[in-house]
Amino acid sequence: MQDLVSGRRFRVVAHLALLSSLPVLLLAGTADQAANVYACKSGWPSCERSRLTPTELTEVTRVERARNVSSCRNGLTSCDQSQLSEAEAITVAVAAYDRNVSNCTAGLNPCDQSRLTRSEAREAAAALHQRHVSDCQDGIGACEPSTLTEPERADVARAQRRRAVSNCKDGLGQCVDSELTAPEAKEVARAGRERNVSDCTNGWDGCDRSRLSPREAAEVDVAVRARNMSDCREGRDSCDYSLLSPAEAKEITSAERVRNQTACVSGRGYCDRSRLTPAKAAKIPLGVR
Repeated sequence: MQDLVSGRRFRVVAHLALLSSLPVLLLAGTADQAANVYACKSGWPSCERSRLTPTELTEVTRVERARNVSSCRNGLTSCDQSQLSEAEAITVAVAAYDRNVSNCTAGLNPCDQSRLTRSEAREAAAALHQRHVSDCQDGIGACEPSTLTEPERADVARAQRRRAVSNCKDGLGQCVDSELTAPEAKEVARAGRERNVSDCTNGWDGCDRSRLSPREAAEVDVAVRARNMSDCREGRDSCDYSLLSPAEAKEITSAERVRNQTACVSGRGYCDRSRLTPAKAAKIPLGVR
């Protein structure tokens, strides 16, 4: 009798365990099925089409068809022309034609000039010429003056001169002072002085203190001292203690004393106990000593 009761109890427990795990199993199966549907829609190799329901297969087929049409419209190698309907094939052909015209006009590859109409070819040639003019003006690539009209050559010459003057003002490349007009030379000299003041003020290479006026030198010295004071406060390697005034040195010393006291008390950071007064040293917790 006891064995019979025990057997029934075991079956009840097993049945309850199965029922309790059923939602988990169903959820896992649902998630796995959803993952397979997603893989099929994405065109992944892990897709198992045999596991799709009729409804899922219909949806996957629709997504695959749309993806193929998109690939064909964009000229991708994954395009399968045989899968296109007549209407889709026409749409793809129009997109391919427009893409070729756009590439030829913009000077991009691939471009098949033989597929252009006469008007499209003229527009592409005009765009190519305009790009060449623009490149000549900007000093990009090789400029062939013989392909330019007289007004275009004049525009290019003016652009080249503006660029040369700008480079002289910015200290870029080689500047030929003899080619500058008097006003241009004056602008270049002024820009050079301003650039030198900026270099000296910021401590950058290229600073020539001999070119500074007394007023500029004084302003630079103020900036240098302020930057040095900041470096000393932050403990940077660039700190030059010899540049500190007595008041600044006192401030830095006081700040360092506080930092050292904090490090010793907290047990964090560099601590020099020899610099502590007996009263300060007594404040160090026993666990830190």
